[in-house]
Amino acid sequence: MTIQKEIGVGDFVLLDKIDLDSFMKNLELRFKHGKIYTYIGEVCVSVNPYRTMNIYDSNYVNQYKGRELFENPPHIFAIADAAHKVMKKQGRDTCIVISGESGSGKTEASKIIMKYIAAVTNIGVSPDKYSGGQKEIERVKNVLIQSNSILEAFGNAKTNRNDNSSRFGKYMDIHFDFKGDPIGGHINKYLLEKSRVIYQQGGERNFHCFYQLLLGAPDSLLQNLNLTRNTDHYFYIKQGQAAKVDSINDKNDFREVTSSLHTLEFTKSDEETLWNVVGAILHLGNLEFITEEDQLRVKDHKMVQNVAVLLKVPEDELQNALCERVIAAHGDIMRKEHTQSEATYGRDALAKAIYDRLFTWIVTRINSAIAVDEASRKQFQSSLIGVLDIYGFEIFDNNSFEQFCINYCNEKLQQLFIELVLKQEQEEYQKEGIEWTHIDYFNNQIICELVDAPHKGILAIMDEACLNVGKVTDEMLLEAMDKKLKDHKHYSSRQTKPAEKTLKHKVHFKITHYAGDVTYSINGFLDKNKDPLFQDFKRLLYHSKDPNLKSMWPEGAQHISETTKRPQTAGTLFKNSMAALVQNLMNKEPHYVRCIKPNELKSPTHFNEERVRHQVCYLGLVENVRVRRAGFVYRQRYDIFLKRYKMISQFTWPNFRSGTDKDGVKVIMDEHKFSNDVKYGHTKIFIRSPKTLFALEAARNELIPGIVTLIQKVWRGYKARQLYKKMKALLVMVEAYRRKKMRVYIETLQHRFAGARSMKDYGKHIQWPSAPAALRPVVGILRGAFQRWRAYMILKDIPKRDWPQMKLKICAASVLKGKRLYWGQTRTWSGNYLGSHDENSSYSVFNDCVNNLRKTTDFQEVLFSSFVTKFNKFNKCAERVLLVTNRYIFKLDCAKFKNMKEGIPFTDLTGLSVTPGQDQLIVMHCRGGNDFVVSLYSNLKEDKIGELVGLLCNQFAKLQQSELPVTVSKSLTCSLGGKRRQINIQVKGDVQRPTFQKDGQNIAYLLPSNYALLENNGNTNLIN
Repeated sequence: MTIQKEIGVGDFVLLDKIDLDSFMKNLELRFKHGKIYTYIGEVCVSVNPYRTMNIYDSNYVNQYKGRELFENPPHIFAIADAAHKVMKKQGRDTCIVISGESGSGKTEASKIIMKYIAAVTNIGVSPDKYSGGQKEIERVKNVLIQSNSILEAFGNAKTNRNDNSSRFGKYMDIHFDFKGDPIGGHINKYLLEKSRVIYQQGGERNFHCFYQLLLGAPDSLLQNLNLTRNTDHYFYIKQGQAAKVDSINDKNDFREVTSSLHTLEFTKSDEETLWNVVGAILHLGNLEFITEEDQLRVKDHKMVQNVAVLLKVPEDELQNALCERVIAAHGDIMRKEHTQSEATYGRDALAKAIYDRLFTWIVTRINSAIAVDEASRKQFQSSLIGVLDIYGFEIFDNNSFEQFCINYCNEKLQQLFIELVLKQEQEEYQKEGIEWTHIDYFNNQIICELVDAPHKGILAIMDEACLNVGKVTDEMLLEAMDKKLKDHKHYSSRQTKPAEKTLKHKVHFKITHYAGDVTYSINGFLDKNKDPLFQDFKRLLYHSKDPNLKSMWPEGAQHISETTKRPQTAGTLFKNSMAALVQNLMNKEPHYVRCIKPNELKSPTHFNEERVRHQVCYLGLVENVRVRRAGFVYRQRYDIFLKRYKMISQFTWPNFRSGTDKDGVKVIMDEHKFSNDVKYGHTKIFIRSPKTLFALEAARNELIPGIVTLIQKVWRGYKARQLYKKMKALLVMVEAYRRKKMRVYIETLQHRFAGARSMKDYGKHIQWPSAPAALRPVVGILRGAFQRWRAYMILKDIPKRDWPQMKLKICAASVLKGKRLYWGQTRTWSGNYLGSHDENSSYSVFNDCVNNLRKTTDFQEVLFSSFVTKFNKFNKCAERVLLVTNRYIFKLDCAKFKNMKEGIPFTDLTGLSVTPGQDQLIVMHCRGGNDFVVSLYSNLKEDKIGELVGLLCNQFAKLQQSELPVTVSKSLTCSLGGKRRQINIQVKGDVQRPTFQKDGQNIAYLLPSNYALLENNGNTNLIN
């Protein structure tokens, strides 16, 4: 974001000359250059721009998040962040008071603050990875934001001064957890202007919801409500003749309200209740009464039917309640028929009361959706930020009871501002002994007392008039006010000041408010203060078949004969709610947004100096600048200050023991050279410049991570030591348990194998007991020891020189036993048969050649040698010598014993194939698709197949750590030259010794007839 040149002065405190003219000049300059925000210290002055401004997106949020006020240009985001920061870091409740007259932008300011708080909380995790708590925070944020559209639809209206004027006061508490994320909230509403339901001045509208329903609802809903889209058909919403407003899109607003209702979990029946009541009020406004034959009745019976259907009450009972009332007096119950004017008054009172109860019900439903979970309250103490968006000061052509209450509310808020910002601050300086020059300001307490003083205030006079027996009129009320208030300098009427020709006799009275003179019309004051509604309507609505509507009228459960306490008047209720609101705000650290309305034309360029000057004066902004300029931005008790900043000085950390808390604070300020910017009071330190405070906070923030790390280190060390002790104790117990299990298992083994030495199989048949999982490695070791002992017992009577041969025979037996009857198991295996004269007369030549071969090839010993008949891929049969060493298999010439080809490594072997008969055929399968097919030949006619198979399997296992596959089958296959070929075994009488011959695509292995005789004598059928 680019840094823009400052226009005028961003903080009025920095003006060269502090007076009203300089203030106005700076405010107008900034407004005309699009700078709508300006500070007075920590107070933000906001001028309504009357246009959409691109200064609220995520880039601006990031620019102001976590920053101090002076670090960025003035913005309402900075106020919201300051309130959130104080709440989060110091755990103190804060509030943001938004004040200004109607149309100055208060409602928009509150929505901007809400959106900023939502944008800076619960961040750092993508929505798809939210935990349960994070999802709840997001839900609360959505409810807080979405509730605005519902409250605006049912609580805002177009006035002549503002297209979206709040016709009720709203104070919202937002609760936060210790991380600064919202966990709930609560909304308080104040004095809904319900008279607007039945009457609007020219150019004004009723509440937005009526127009949204007619212009935005689907046809099906309007049909169910028996409504049309023409707003001129309904008396209650056509009086102002301003149904269409350029800045309002009722159709889109209806969709937004519907969406918000779903977000706030309003059920289908809840929505039905809501729109039924709105529709019923529209029909109720069209009810007219006529008198026929001295009897009052409704002119159009269909209108009563429409209202009864929507309110779900009996039609005849509704008509009776509209046309007559039931009176209980001295135990007697009687019916009194209304006059035409009384019936109209009752109709209007019913419409106002239903709408007021509906609005209260909506606020209650919203509060239930955002209520703080009680479990969260018990876990930790939550902090909160209060946001006050309440109606601004109003001066209309006709000012009635509502404007009187609204302006009284603004007087109370102005008094709060005076108390906190002007009066208390100056009084505190004097109390603490700080040198101070008093600054004069207007204290509006006298005006507040004019309204709310006991016994002699206007509200007390009205209540007294309402309590009088007999008919008391508004004219009589005005006379009582004139009599009691004639000497008050802020009150006047035509009776008290006959020279005031602008005031109508017995109609008007004038109050000089802090914001200016307002003339009120006394007409309707008494009725609006008493706020009467016939008991017949309450009982009727209590017995409605709509459970939501029924719940809005609990007092309807009372019987007509029951005596009830007179309810408090509307004025008293409002006065009490204002007192509670002010007390609530007094308990929080306030932040202010003072809204200014630049003109009455709603123009983004026009700056009405006279109009703005008036607002600046009555808001006391210039006095605020003077107090702020001469005062101190921060003050705190010494003990609290020392506790917060003691870590930034080596002399006060971790504890200061060289004097009082005040001495410790002085040490900190002297060490950091801030002494010239502070004053020391009796109990507090006062800091003049915000930069000093920010410097203190920066120094503290720089050290906090190290302190947190130290605390974490100590805590984690403690936890680790505790965990180590537990783990060590657990390890001792586990080891003891394992030893016990081992002991029990060994004892079981000893018992089972006690007689194994005397058994024929040395305990081979004994079943081993199942062992616990932890002892399985031990079982493997024990089984190995047992197997070695058993092997020793078997072999102990066999000479050790025969053990290698025995091992080879075992290898051969493991693959041939049960598959081949004869495999040389009964004879002695010599291995290198051609190395001795028994089978090779040229054994000396053979041995020389083998020694020469050993020198050129890497092998250590000869394992096997024999004459063989070989068949190759060229279908040729040749006599050769098979030489098996510890690493290779060689083919040698029969005469000179020369190596015919490179040896076949053991690693190239993939398997062996032999027949089940007595023949000496063996196929050594090799990688590359060229197998070694040979028939062993012995001069002594010995069977060497078993010896060769056992030797090859044993050596392969040594080198490859795996078993060599051996196939025993009557039908053998091989691969020669990459082609698969079958070896067929045949017996021929003209063959003297085994040989090979091509047999088409296959190979014929020819055997002499004596092989067949042997097979027949051996009772086998291996050769067909």
